[in-house]
Amino acid sequence: MSERKIVVGITGASGAVYGRDLLEALAQSPEVGEVAVIVSDAGRRVLKEEIGAEVAADDANFPQWLRLDETGLLKLRFHSIDETGAAPASGSHPFEALAIAPCSMRTLSAVAHGLADNLLTRAADVAIKEGRRVVLAPRETPLSALHLENMLRLARLGVRIVPPCPAFYHGPRKVEDLVRFVVQRIVNQMGLEFPDPIQWR
Repeated sequence: MSERKIVVGITGASGAVYGRDLLEALAQSPEVGEVAVIVSDAGRRVLKEEIGAEVAADDANFPQWLRLDETGLLKLRFHSIDETGAAPASGSHPFEALAIAPCSMRTLSAVAHGLADNLLTRAADVAIKEGRRVVLAPRETPLSALHLENMLRLARLGVRIVPPCPAFYHGPRKVEDLVRFVVQRIVNQMGLEFPDPIQWR
């Protein structure tokens, strides 16, 4: 099994399904050995409202809201958003990439301005300073000048901005097909392969 370590954050923007499906894709990837999972307080609320996932602040209850077998679940490590002394907060912790999906505008702004005020924003700050891959999937519309300026600031630092904008050229037949397209783009931007990828024909 690969020892590649990944950090995934889920925050309080609509689109909890992107976070869930991203976790499932990474946990099933043979390239990934461990996934640190950080869910914000607002993220827990959105998970409950949108997909019915009950996620306690101190226990992710993974088997109840992730469609994974035991092997996949064993790759996941849940961390409280307030656990600022956890491994992802340190530059010496060798994780390779970090993704936040969905990414709220509050979280995006905090990352853009180096406001490392919780474990997730601290982990993102660490990833940026260490030159690791950072992928944000900001979910908001319409976008204000502040939102766009924060995204530009991050893009200039090398952060990949991947808004959940699904394509339709692959002939999607259900919502899951649209979600899968976005998750594939996030996974690819993390430098990982996506199984049976959707491609332009």
